[in-house]
Amino acid sequence: MTAEKRQLGDAQEALLPESGTDGREEHENKLRKLEHKRLLKTVVVPTSDAEVRAFLRALEEPVTFFGEGKLERRERLRGLLVGLDQKEIESLQTVSQSLPSNVIIDKKPEGLFFTEGTDELLAFRRDVAKFSLFRARQRLDDERTRSGDEKKSSDMLQAMTNAASELADSRPVVSCSFSPRDEYIAVASWSGRAKIWCTETLKVKTTIEAHEDRLTCVAWHPSFDAACENEKSVHLATGSVDTCARLWSCDGTLLRSLEGHTQRLARIAMHPMGCHLGTCSFDRTWRLWDLDTGHCILEQEGHSRSVYALAFNTDGSLAVSSGLDGYARVWDLRTGRSVSILKGHAKAVLAVDFSPNGYMIATGSEDHTARIYDLRKRETLAVLPGHTSLISQVKFDPIRGNYLMTCGYDNVCKIWSGNKFILTKTLAGHEGKVMGSDVSRLGSLKMATVGYDRTLKIWEPDT
Repeated sequence: MTAEKRQLGDAQEALLPESGTDGREEHENKLRKLEHKRLLKTVVVPTSDAEVRAFLRALEEPVTFFGEGKLERRERLRGLLVGLDQKEIESLQTVSQSLPSNVIIDKKPEGLFFTEGTDELLAFRRDVAKFSLFRARQRLDDERTRSGDEKKSSDMLQAMTNAASELADSRPVVSCSFSPRDEYIAVASWSGRAKIWCTETLKVKTTIEAHEDRLTCVAWHPSFDAACENEKSVHLATGSVDTCARLWSCDGTLLRSLEGHTQRLARIAMHPMGCHLGTCSFDRTWRLWDLDTGHCILEQEGHSRSVYALAFNTDGSLAVSSGLDGYARVWDLRTGRSVSILKGHAKAVLAVDFSPNGYMIATGSEDHTARIYDLRKRETLAVLPGHTSLISQVKFDPIRGNYLMTCGYDNVCKIWSGNKFILTKTLAGHEGKVMGSDVSRLGSLKMATVGYDRTLKIWEPDT
């Protein structure tokens, strides 16, 4: 009798209600789908369509389906790779030498990681630490002795007018830069030419056939002096969409080409020490180059999309980069760490600049606004919505930070007070997009703008 009850009990336990079985299966299916979605997010696959096809071919899968686009084909490969572990992918790469080696499945993604640098980079970080201490002490001493001249500066800014205008090139002009002592203005255009203009006479001194493709930026060496312009040393640098930057002497002699980026360059910037050049690229990195050797000592990642602009603070210890991902990142060059992420813009950030006080940063964006950030408080100080199109350039007064200049594709430049960031003056005169600008390094309130209308314009107070 006991055995019969035991058999009956086993049978009853085996025969679960149909609704309970369905519920369990549905729950398990949901868990499997969630796990599958999680794994899909951890799989990194090639972005090149040729590499995606090579992987599919090695997996003995159809290379393409009727009506299948590149994105759909890439997602199909991602789904196939979810079922493989890393060893299977490595063995797959061993069998087919044509496959890339950049496919990684990391089921435990890590945040912060370090990469061993070169001796050149270590020496640079040490030099920057020493240099920045000296410059910071000098900056603080200047601020203590500074007299309150904001009111006088504001009155002169309101009197700004177009003092001169010249046709700078046969194609749109994208960048301009005053030399450190204001003797010259260098401009870069889509024709591939860079021109050096005399600031006083506004006559062309040197024309450089810099690149075969469009130029994107031009920058002077921070120690350039017109008295030494005949020396064959680095005086200025140009960047181009041909993926390389070039170093030039003032007479147009090519000294060195800096090659290494895999996609077009955007903005470039000289480090205040005068020994290195920073370049931004659409390959999602910015690089630091040694001017003496031409070696790339730092390749910095961190942006999820193209890196567009770069600026160094006056001490040389910090760099800020911005990109088409809508963020700006602040980097400590002494340690290599990303110390702050500047958020708030809704679209790509196309321009950045440091205030000479060392802790304020201005950004200009495709969302038609400029923002001012305070690194000490880690917050946004002001949002400047004065333009009706994207902002192509932002420039602080490099001496005292008494004003900020913003330029946009709405054909105008605007000048904002440096303390409360109130609109002081609108500079109208360009017949096309204003693509680049710069301000005097000597605090003379002289400004230069260039644009799509191919002109170079000089702005000064009408006194």
